[in-house]
Formats: sequence, structure tokens, C-alpha cells
Amino acid sequence: MNDEWSSILALLGKGNGMVVADTPESGDVPWRLYRELARDCMKQPLVIAQIGQSLDGRIATANGHSHYINGPESLDHLHRLRAIADAVIVGASTAALDNPRLTTRRVPGPNPVRVVIDPNGRVPREHALLSEPDAETLLVTERDEEGLPPHCTRLAGTNQSGQIAPEALLDQLRARSLGTILIEGGGQTISRFMTAGLIDRLHIAVAPMLIGSGRPSLVLPEIGTLAEARRFEARTFALGQDTLFDCRLS
Repeated sequence: MNDEWSSILALLGKGNGMVVADTPESGDVPWRLYRELARDCMKQPLVIAQIGQSLDGRIATANGHSHYINGPESLDHLHRLRAIADAVIVGASTAALDNPRLTTRRVPGPNPVRVVIDPNGRVPREHALLSEPDAETLLVTERDEEGLPPHCTRLAGTNQSGQIAPEALLDQLRARSLGTILIEGGGQTISRFMTAGLIDRLHIAVAPMLIGSGRPSLVLPEIGTLAEARRFEARTFALGQDTLFDCRLS
């Protein structure tokens, strides 16, 4: 394992019991970014959102196909964020369409606790998050907990209308000593947390690709003038052919 990455995991107290990567690491690695993130996480728990998109702001085609917009370096980056985080959140659409495992199999590091927002039970039981016990999985759902596999636990996180309550969900995760949270998708889930003002760092990996139609990246409340638009400190890093925007929102 790379010495830089080893020291970053050690800084987070995650140097033991690491999962060995299935694939070799790629070349463009922003080690300075990960070290700074680790230090910030040690000062106070962060909420980090990560999204991959095309140049024209699309995260998938109209029918949900998204494998893969970004290159291998961006995938490695995503897996490093998972290793840094204590828990990773995905919405039902992402879980159902992409069937992710939400592990750190591309890089050395511990798997985060997986949190699946699925109030209406859309994620099939045979999908990886529910069928593969790679990590503890918290299911935000109205479905009956009876019959869930041993690695899954039902978690309340919706309001009386059955909609996700972002702040209440974060409170529950923090009560479980899950400090740094990664919100991995999809666009609607990240947009809800952004609208609630709960995201500290936003990572956008932009691929040199034009999709032209399909599912948008972020959808936030409508504004009347550009004076109302959000502006923030941002840096860029090369991830192979992709460009990573590291946006500091708080």
C-alpha cells in the first residue's frame, strides 16, 4: 500500500483491519486533498457529497444508465472517500439502478457503514446492499424489519409524509458514533441535503463527455437573480481525464 495513503488512514485511526484493494491504484492521486480532509475530519465530523457528471451536468441517461461517466481515477477517488468516511448514504434510485456495493474494494481501507434511503422498499432483496454482508447496512425504510438479513438494520428517518428528513437522519447516524458522512448519490439525495444546508464539502468529478439529455446533477430551489446563486471557495485536481472540483460549502 502507498505510504501516503497508509499515513492518512493512520491519522484517522483506520490503519488496522483494512480491506485489500481488488484493482491496482491509478496514477493521478491528490494526496494533499486527502490529508487535508483527514485533518478536517479529526477536528469535527464532516458531511461530504460526491457526484460524477458530464460536462453538460448529466449524471445518467434518461433511462438511468451511468456506467461509467467517469474514468478509473475518479472511481479510485470515490473509494478513498468511502474509506475516509464512517458511513456512506445512497438513495433508492441509485441503489436500485446501479446496484452498488459501497465498499472500498478499489483501494486499501475499511468499508463504511452503508445507509440506504429506501422508504418505499424499491431496492430488490437480491441487490448487493441487502444480500452481501460486506458491511453493516442501515435501511431507512417503512418496510418490515422482519426478514431482513443479519447485516441490515431498519432505521427511522422519514417524516409523516414519508419523505426523508436529512437533519433527523444525520442526528441518528451521529448517535451511532458515525461522524464523517459521505453522500454518494444520487443527484436528488445530494440536492436534498444541500437545500437543507447540511453539506460541508462538495466533490464534483467532471468527465470530458457530452450526454445532451438525461438526469441532471443537482436540482436546487429556483432563484430569481444570480445574486442569489451560491458562491464558494473551490479547487481543482486532475483525476486522469476527469477534473475534480473540491468545493468548500461551510
